[in-house]
Amino acid sequence: MSAPSPVRIGVIGVGQIGKHHLENYSKIPNANIVAVADVNEAEARRVAEKYNIPDVYTNFRDLLRREDIEAVDVCLHNNLHMPMTVAALEAGKHVYCEKPMAGAYIDAEKMLATARAVDRKLAIQFFSLFQNETKAAKYLIDSGALGKVYHARSTGHRRRGRPYVDGYGTPLFVQKQHASGGALYDMGVYHIAQVLYLLGNPAPLTITGSTHQEIAMDEKRAKLSGYNVEELGLGFIRLQGGLSLDIIEAWAIHLDKIEGSVVVGSEGGVRLDPFGYFRSAGDLDLDSSADLGGYDWRVHNVGDVGDAYDSSQHHWVAALQGRCDLIPSAEIALNTMLISEGIYLSHSLGREVTPDEVKAASQSTALPLS
Repeated sequence: MSAPSPVRIGVIGVGQIGKHHLENYSKIPNANIVAVADVNEAEARRVAEKYNIPDVYTNFRDLLRREDIEAVDVCLHNNLHMPMTVAALEAGKHVYCEKPMAGAYIDAEKMLATARAVDRKLAIQFFSLFQNETKAAKYLIDSGALGKVYHARSTGHRRRGRPYVDGYGTPLFVQKQHASGGALYDMGVYHIAQVLYLLGNPAPLTITGSTHQEIAMDEKRAKLSGYNVEELGLGFIRLQGGLSLDIIEAWAIHLDKIEGSVVVGSEGGVRLDPFGYFRSAGDLDLDSSADLGGYDWRVHNVGDVGDAYDSSQHHWVAALQGRCDLIPSAEIALNTMLISEGIYLSHSLGREVTPDEVKAASQSTALPLS
């Protein structure tokens, strides 16, 4: 069998996220980063030199005109995801976009509709789908070890980890006009998407939720940041197929921990962090740990999967090479957006909402491209 062809990729945005993506690409064989684009030319050139990237643009349109670039990685702030992704798709590029999918459901919906209309691949960066815990949980669920799955919990915890005001990141992460949301959009999308993936991405039927910002922060940083997003998001969702999902996602909370996400069924349950598999044999309750590293090694070598599921970016490159089917991360991301925006709408209305209400209320938060 011949070696897979290199994939020629352009990266738009070389800020904190763009640098992280480029570092990941540097470890992926056949991921050939041929150009970057950023309005900050000096920083773009510095980053390009570090990663031996030949071409630098300050206008993303010049990068999109390149016929030799087949895929684009969008590493911009949330409210630029939709316009940039749509522009790249319409230019004939496959697109890999940083999470969350967009700043609003209506924008995310447009991204997926455009990808389908132009027959291009669209993937959203969800590292959580490729963690060993996720792979092991999916194996157990798919093999029937949990029996009839009926409930899941999505959790995320930081004791005090709000961007900028707690000491890291920039104010753009905590401003609705750039990020659209707080803990739910920054961290929660990883965990909600992870659980939806394990459940088979069922459609939401009803959504109820609440958000909070209660814990004090440094007064100077609070003023400089323009902080106006939530530090805690909570939700309860009824899903198709008799499934239910509850959510708690904390950027800051006075607790030492919130145990990891779970999926439970009639015959067993699995917790993702710390990983555990729980079941009963008659009157005997059994709690199992797992050799996740050994499982992953065997999947690689005995199952001959190779690196196609090592990370979100490994998978993206492998799918472009035709070595695997692309996990429907965009469809999962769209459902995640529906749930997250539904929690915000439920909080503002003080009641349970339906997906149709969320879709009708969704308003674009997209910023114009310069």
